[in-house]
Amino acid sequence: MEPPHHPHLRRTSVTVNTPTSTPADRAPTRSQRLDVLPWTRKHTRLLSGSGIGWALDAMDVGLISFVLAQLVVVWKTDAAQLSWVASAGFLGMAIGASLGGLLADRLGRRQVFALTLLVYGAATGVSALSWSVGALIALRFVVGLGLGAELPIASTLVSEFAPARIRGRIIVILESFWAIGWTVTALIGFLVVPRGDDGWRWALAIGAVPAVWAIFVRLKLPESVRFLELRGRHHEAEAIVRDFEDAAAARTPAAGVTPAGASAHPAAAPLTEPDAADTAPTAAPRISALFSTALRRRTIPLWIVWFCVNFAYYGAFIWLPTLLVAAGFPLVRSFEYTLIITIAQLPGYAASAWLVEKWGRRTTLAVFLAGSAVSAGLFASAGEVWQILLFGSLLSFFNLGAWGALYAVTPELYPTRVRGTGAGWAAGFGRLASILAPLCVPLLSAAGGTALPFAVFAGVFVIAAIAALALPDLRGRALED
Repeated sequence: MEPPHHPHLRRTSVTVNTPTSTPADRAPTRSQRLDVLPWTRKHTRLLSGSGIGWALDAMDVGLISFVLAQLVVVWKTDAAQLSWVASAGFLGMAIGASLGGLLADRLGRRQVFALTLLVYGAATGVSALSWSVGALIALRFVVGLGLGAELPIASTLVSEFAPARIRGRIIVILESFWAIGWTVTALIGFLVVPRGDDGWRWALAIGAVPAVWAIFVRLKLPESVRFLELRGRHHEAEAIVRDFEDAAAARTPAAGVTPAGASAHPAAAPLTEPDAADTAPTAAPRISALFSTALRRRTIPLWIVWFCVNFAYYGAFIWLPTLLVAAGFPLVRSFEYTLIITIAQLPGYAASAWLVEKWGRRTTLAVFLAGSAVSAGLFASAGEVWQILLFGSLLSFFNLGAWGALYAVTPELYPTRVRGTGAGWAAGFGRLASILAPLCVPLLSAAGGTALPFAVFAGVFVIAAIAALALPDLRGRALED
């Protein structure tokens, strides 16, 4: 997938006036050399490889919403009991996101990314054999461990390779793969789940695909250059940077220019740097670092946004098919409406991808959260089919656009040594809300029908929008080392 056209994509000289420019008498760092490169096939491979993993993650998360809707009918189980199935998965995601971020800063982004795909893909396939609610709860917890760790690691890896001038847009494009995965889920829910009492089993069996994709990730995607440098593995880091520079040179041979920092550039960092630090102990990243004087004013509002967005998103979309059935719509019809509403996620991501570089991260995030609040409030009062589809689609548009902006801003807020930890713990804290939301929705709907939970979601989105305004906007700046 190629990113949207950008007028500066072909600016390749180290003398370009960007935040990553360096004085002529000093060799540019590898990160600076990556920052000024044009978009290449190497970037596309990284984005698409990570994005497919992201889409598979969305597919797995989304499948449970359709599984729950059928199990209410097939197993004659009440929604309150089945809510623990969703919450168990989100509990695993909370733990997985926190531990995955720590492991990514210790073992590498690519290694942990591949491992998480393998874990949740295999566990999803096994969960298709579940014989009871208890067994499904246990297996969804294991699935959640892999799911939770994968998302912040993927966004961290891609952000560390994306050129600074379009980094936000690229991360939103990465996040847009979520809409693709969720749309595939809606198709599976519409076409596979209603085919019989075991339709939910076949749907979960399809969810085992990530285990196979993990092999590609492990073999084909590059490791983060910043991580390799932090671990003293300079030869590997230099080789990866030169691969990207060679791809840039091959892309514009007629221009007669050498990409910034390419091996032909006399100021490029040499390959003779010692690798003695390869096995040297590196201090483990500490959670307390996220609340240091320099970072706590970023961490606190970021965690509030993550918590609120998780609560409202998963509360709404995990239970949407079931809520529509409870409102009197047939199972197949509720799946059809969910599919239509889900498709609106794609233009939401597209708008966010453009605005995140036009308006900046903070403004885009706050505006989309405010739009989500209005849409949730309107959906709370929806009664006619056209209102359900229109207001549901608006909620889908704004909510997923907000997710894209949130993933764009999160890795930028932290230096390399704690970037995985910062992104992972923000996501992990947010997952606490995703645990609570599925448990709260049956109680809220019992007290006030479909209107009450969506009114609550509207209020939560307002809190998130206010917290977003406290975040710094680092559009176009180089990532902090």
